[in-house]
Amino acid sequence: MVRASFFCSFDLDKVVPPDQLVRQIDGLLDLSWVHNELAPFYSHTGQPSIDPVLMIRMLIVGYVFALRSERRLCAEVQVNLAYRWFCKLGIEDKIPDHSVFCRARRERFRESDALRRVFEGVVAMCISTGLVGGEAFSIDASLIKADVDKMKRLPGDQPIAWPKAEEASNAVREYIAALDASGDERGGEHGGGSNEGGHRRKPPKEVSLTDPQATWVTRPGVDPFFAYDANYLIDNKAGIILDAVGTRANQAVEIAVTQTMVDRVERRFDLPTQRLAGDTAYGAVRLLKWLVDRNITPHVPVAATQ
Repeated sequence: MVRASFFCSFDLDKVVPPDQLVRQIDGLLDLSWVHNELAPFYSHTGQPSIDPVLMIRMLIVGYVFALRSERRLCAEVQVNLAYRWFCKLGIEDKIPDHSVFCRARRERFRESDALRRVFEGVVAMCISTGLVGGEAFSIDASLIKADVDKMKRLPGDQPIAWPKAEEASNAVREYIAALDASGDERGGEHGGGSNEGGHRRKPPKEVSLTDPQATWVTRPGVDPFFAYDANYLIDNKAGIILDAVGTRANQAVEIAVTQTMVDRVERRFDLPTQRLAGDTAYGAVRLLKWLVDRNITPHVPVAATQ
């Protein structure tokens, strides 16, 4: 039998140990700029919105403690006192619903670039403390499995009758908008190709009807699946990630985003690359020439077919 009490005194700060990792992170984290950054994306009328600082703190908890599902993240913050303390929640405060994060990523965080500002703030602190060498970088990409039913797909060379924009999911609407921007035809006559440099690209093997921007990936000994790429530019001194971009799983896109990240790191942090290492996926002639033209020494194995 559980006894209920009318009054209860509980100090959350006293139950979180001094050496707990969340305390160390909290001592370095500055999110004082978030409210002003996101103010244009919030209405002054209607029900109170979820605090964006709370959402960012929860996302940091999810990243640091490998809570990959936002549903699970909300459940863990609900019961873990250290997570509650880091998120500045009281013992009786309500946890946001997991669906809030999905909407915020698509709208406020995406349009404001708030998450990139948090990321770059952490990189700046790593640079100031001497963890970044700033001379030799590495580039790599990791496949991230798309959260789709792979049975809901059609061959890319077949016509696909996409629903009207008002009836389509957010992923499908973005895909159709990208097709319009590239000059492709869509609707019942479009099968998934796109124009690149004025030439029509070969259509993909398979197109997901749930998330058509995901790429159909085949690997020896592994069942095919839809995926995206998480691209990283890493400083070799201590393995600090200097830049990260999510893209379609496509080698041509990987090469293009490499150039974007190298330029951005130099512009944002005044870190001109001197050497860049990568695997054979980055051995394309156009990328090697781009590096050499900028006096960046490539450490990339070149395939025999190059």
